[in-house]
Amino acid sequence: MRTGRPIAPVGLANDEREALERWARRPKSAQALAQRARIVLECASGRPNTAVAQGLGVTHQTVGKWRQRFRERRLAGLLDEPRPGAPRQVGDAQIERVVRLTLESAPPTPRTGAPARWRSAAD
Repeated sequence: MRTGRPIAPVGLANDEREALERWARRPKSAQALAQRARIVLECASGRPNTAVAQGLGVTHQTVGKWRQRFRERRLAGLLDEPRPGAPRQVGDAQIERVVRLTLESAPPTPRTGAPARWRSAAD
């Protein structure tokens, strides 16, 4: 017979399960988010916190934290919260503009000011 406090079950809707599985296996996901998604998926299978913790190499407190946060706020509860400190000085639109310009334009050459071009050895 199990001792201790009862564990609150984690129920997942199909769209939530799909999102969690996508976050857990997507290579470009932040690793913290991927870990949280794996924790919730394991909890949804009915395993206790200690078993999930051992299987994923985290503490049972970490599993309990993300189980509870998911139950309270669902998928939004797994995302990073805003960090304390001064507000950002650069907006998303400015960041996107700089990245786009960086990726889409070539730097000027020192002599002519025109964009640099690749040339074959025969030229």
